[in-house]
Parts: sequence; C-alpha cells; structure tokens
Amino acid sequence: MVTPARPVLLYDTTLRDGMQREGMSVSVDEKVRMAVRIADLGVHVIEGGFPGSNPKDEDFFRKLQHEDLGRTAMAVFGMTRGKGRTVDNDPQLRTLADCWAPIAAVVGKTWHLHVQKVLGVDPDENLRMISESVDFLRRQGKRVFYDAEHFFDAYLAHPDYSLRCLRAAAEAGAEAVCLCDTNGAALPMQVAGVVERVMSELGASCRVGMHAHNDAGCAVANSLVAVDRGAAMVQGTINGYGERCGNADLCAIIPGLKLKMGIDCVSDKDMRKLTDTARFVAELCNLPPDPHQPYVGRNAFAHKGGMHVAAVERDPSTFEHIDPALVGNSPRVLVSELSGRATIKQRLRRLGYPLQEDEDLAARLLRRVKDAEHVGYHYEAADASFELLLRAELGLKVELFHLEAFRIIVEKREDGAILSEATIKVHVNGERFVETAEGNGPVNALDKALRMAIERRFPEVKDIHLVNYSVRILDEDRGTAATTRVLIDSSDGRESWGSVGVGENVVEASWQALVDSISFGLLRRAGGDDLEAEQPEGE
Repeated sequence: MVTPARPVLLYDTTLRDGMQREGMSVSVDEKVRMAVRIADLGVHVIEGGFPGSNPKDEDFFRKLQHEDLGRTAMAVFGMTRGKGRTVDNDPQLRTLADCWAPIAAVVGKTWHLHVQKVLGVDPDENLRMISESVDFLRRQGKRVFYDAEHFFDAYLAHPDYSLRCLRAAAEAGAEAVCLCDTNGAALPMQVAGVVERVMSELGASCRVGMHAHNDAGCAVANSLVAVDRGAAMVQGTINGYGERCGNADLCAIIPGLKLKMGIDCVSDKDMRKLTDTARFVAELCNLPPDPHQPYVGRNAFAHKGGMHVAAVERDPSTFEHIDPALVGNSPRVLVSELSGRATIKQRLRRLGYPLQEDEDLAARLLRRVKDAEHVGYHYEAADASFELLLRAELGLKVELFHLEAFRIIVEKREDGAILSEATIKVHVNGERFVETAEGNGPVNALDKALRMAIERRFPEVKDIHLVNYSVRILDEDRGTAATTRVLIDSSDGRESWGSVGVGENVVEASWQALVDSISFGLLRRAGGDDLEAEQPEGE
C-alpha cells in the first residue's frame, strides 16, 4: 500500500449528492439535524449544496451558520464560470464567494465530449474557465476543491487533456482535485492505474481525492483502492445514498480505512457512533435501514446456521471479520428452522434466561420453532414473537389483555371513498372495553381501536409505533385463499423489534403480529414481569 502523503480527509456529500436519490426529500430542519449528526461522527468536510440553485439550500446555509459543527468544515457547491462570462460578473460564483462556508467545491468539465457537446466551448476555453474560477474564489478567501466531473471517462478518451484540467485547477490554487467516477463505471484495477498516474503528476502540489458512484457495484472498493494508491481525500454519502445506484458508502469506507488499512481517519470513539448515525440518517430520510448493509446493518453480524453459532460462541473471530462494537453494532443470533441447540442456548443466555434450571428447554424450544416455521412462521425477523414464545415455554407469558371479539367493516361509497371501521371488545384486569375506530385500511383501524381500548391501563402504548408492515403469500397456488405471513416492525423511539402472524385470513395474521408487537413493547418498557397478568374469563 502507498501511504498517502497527507492525512486522509473524509468528505461527506449526503446533503447534496445523496439527495439526488429517487424519492429522497427532506426538510430544511432535517438537513440541519443531519449535518450536525454527521459532524459529530468526525467527518472532516460536509458539502451542503448550492445556495444559488433553490430556496431550500439558501435557508439551510442560513440556519446551519448558527450550529456548532466542532472541527467539521462546511463546503458550498457550485460550477466553474459560465460560457461567455467573466468571473466578476458570474452570479453563481459570487454566491459561492459570499457564502459563510470556508470551502468552495467547484465542479468543472474534464471530458472532451462534455466540453464540446454540453458547454459548447473549445478545450482551451474550458481550461481558462477552470483556472479563472478557482483563482477568483481563492482571492475571495475560500479554500477551493476542484471536482473533475466524468474524470475516468475523460482519461480513457483523452488522458493528456484530462490531466491538463487537473493541472489548471492546481496551479490556480486548488487545495484538492477530486477524480469523479460520475457514471460509476470504473473498476478497481482501472482506478488504481489512473490514480497512480495522477499522483505522479500532481501528488506533490495538491491533495488528490476520489468521488465514486456505485453503478458497477465498486464504489467502496474504488474509494479504498484510490487511497491505497495515494489519494488523500474520499467523498461519499451516509448509507451510500445517491442518484441511480448510489454513491460510495462512507459507513463502509470509514471502517475500511481505519480497521482494514490502518489509516486513522476518525477516532475510536467517533467510529462507535457509525451504526447509530446510519440509522438516524435513514430515519430522517424516511427510508428503512438496509438490514444487510456492511458494518452497520442489522444483519451485518447475524448468525443463523447452527455450526456458525457454535463456532462464534467459542471465538467470535471465526465468523465475524471485526468486533461489531467497534462500529457501534452488535451480533445477533437468528432463530429459525435451521438453528441448532447452540443457537437457541445463546439466544436464551442473551435474553437472560437461566439454562441450568431446565436442561431440556433448548430442545423443546427448537422443536416448537421448527414446527411453527413449517406452517409459515418466521422468527429470525420476529424477535418479539420469539421471546413471547420463549416466555410461554417458561410459563412466564403475561396476557396483558384478553380479546373477546373484533369486527371490521369496509365500506365503498358512491364517491369512490373507502372507509374502514373496526370495533373491538377486550378485557383488561377484569374490566371490559368496547372501542370503535376508523383507519386507512382494516388493519390500521384495528390497530387504532386496540390502542384506544388499552391505553387507560397502559398509557405507554402511545410511545409504540409501527414502522413497517409487510405481507407475503406462502402458498400462491391457492389464490386469494392462500396462507399469508404478516411481519410488523415496531419501535418505541429507543429500540425496535419485529413480530409475525400467520393465517389464511390476512386480518387474523395481522392481529397476531399486532398483539405480539404491542405486548412485547409494553413488557419491555415495564421490565418484563412486573405487569399484572390478565386471565381470560372462565380460567
């Protein structure tokens, strides 16, 4: 590995490039909250967008100016001067110069195809546009980073000209030149060769950076290879958000640099915030966290096969490439029909249930899991339902409320509106409650009616909310009479859990998952066993 001549600088562009992902939209206040949280992770530079392009970015920079970002520097983004303009009369360059952010990131053309077809200028004029824009912003007191758009395509077509573009920026005073794989098509072996050439030409005069997209699935690999060949800046986004297939994921790059390559880009304390930061950003973006995301995903250190679990019990390094705690994550043992007794025993220990009091508990529980999964239950994604199953086997199950009946009416009106109404009758501590609620569909109406019925006894149910609801058909050959599996993910704002229900009636399957979800959340909030059990009538 080539040791970078300078410390590796982490450059986050979640708030600009990441927002180009399809369906991505956040408010100004949410952008501010994300910036503060990403700064707390120890990222060196955060790119906030271009305040001259839309009112949201203008408001964002105005509000962020009053936030404490610690050592993190903000960058404002823009382009080289326009065709036919001078730097002094270019309004977007003036906007960059007037912004309080200390860094100006300027993107310019590097590819002959774009210079001629998009800008409509000759190659020499493009070089002047780069040089004059960088020089102008430097004279205005900015640190300037030059983003060489489509650099790898440009280098493939005209290597000498693409290097002249970088040299024009560096000689005009750019602190860094960033090689952008804008189409995301480059492969690691190509990146290695190109970065080596750029380092030999410019490495002594300025910082060389890498900005990778993931269209070929190589964005993280390309970023790490670039550093391996001497690059000293990596641009990326939290969770790899970005246009098309996304940008390079900083949540994989940071531990890759620090833990795999020995480059001290963030402190140990900050790296332990990585998982929480990834999930926080996903939540603000209203996107479900990717459970299979490297390092920070819920399943990144999940073990399912019985032999794997037994090996991890003896030595975690057998099937865990790092200690999950280093990135703020934790190992999980998945309980399923493939599980062996070692899996069940480890899960029992982590839940705090003593095994020595019941030698056959793991075997009995394993049989119950396999029997249940045979008819469609799925416990590896439903930790709440599994723990309630465990409590039932131990004789600890607490029935917080007892269902007498529920009824759902779905009405389609003449104007096309569809109304779902649920009435529920439940008993809580011997007291009977009847509640009716309307909802956006029968399950939502049932959920609302249940909460109304039990919230006087359990007011903390207001803190439990559903974050995901999914239905899967298990035997498609039966058409609309098929058995369905319902999975519900819930959260109380601090922790999250999953529950499962199975039945030929989708509402019944939803009811099972809903009851498990709410019951588990209430039990956890109350510490497990200090809730008063509700006994069904006649027992």
